[in-house]
Amino acid sequence: MKKQVMNIAFDDCTMDEAVNTALQYIYERKKCRVVTPNAEFAIEAKKNSRFLNILQNSEMVLPDGVSVIYASKIVGNPINSKLAGIAFAQALCSALGKEGGRLFLLGAKPGVAEKAGEKLKAEYPGLIIVGTHDGYFKDTAPVIAEINAAQPDALFVCLGAPKQEYFMEEQRDELKVPLMAGLGGSLDVLAGNVNRAPEFYQKAGLEWFYRLCKEPKRWKRMIKLPIYLWDAVIWKIKH
Repeated sequence: MKKQVMNIAFDDCTMDEAVNTALQYIYERKKCRVVTPNAEFAIEAKKNSRFLNILQNSEMVLPDGVSVIYASKIVGNPINSKLAGIAFAQALCSALGKEGGRLFLLGAKPGVAEKAGEKLKAEYPGLIIVGTHDGYFKDTAPVIAEINAAQPDALFVCLGAPKQEYFMEEQRDELKVPLMAGLGGSLDVLAGNVNRAPEFYQKAGLEWFYRLCKEPKRWKRMIKLPIYLWDAVIWKIKH
């Protein structure tokens, strides 16, 4: 079920439901773009019509961040739970591993995708990593050819927003892969280079606070959380 939160409609579902939906697209070989908007995405989309259009027209729109959950409650259209992109990536890898699914990893600095692939294969033995490529490329043609030759079931596009969303939109027809997911910095987490917040912080909706403590330079990004919630208050008043 879609829940409209201001100008973006999010999927209101459990993680199991999200993974099953993704698998269905793969089984049917239908194109599916997965995006994971959070407060930063929403604020960027306010001034970037192209980005907004991509978010509005993606098959799966997962609420990545507790700010989305709070905003949904403020506007009166509550979403039950957040579905973090990294958690979705891990859950999908687990499901693909049980099916012998094929995954291509794209993004991050040189060597990171390869390291992430090795760790994923170790954690999910049935998962087949058919290829990796870093995010530092200018010519997309060779990258597309490499991905298509690998014949993946799913492609993780980790180039950062909105670059990864632009890539998925622009290459949608060229890429012969049913499911593409824009997952930001997930490869660094999957590679073990960056640690997620402990479970306590995740459950308490304080993952942002943990990351801010670890990386104080992120404060300019974190300030967008209260701005987004204030936008929700203003939207509620106006509507």
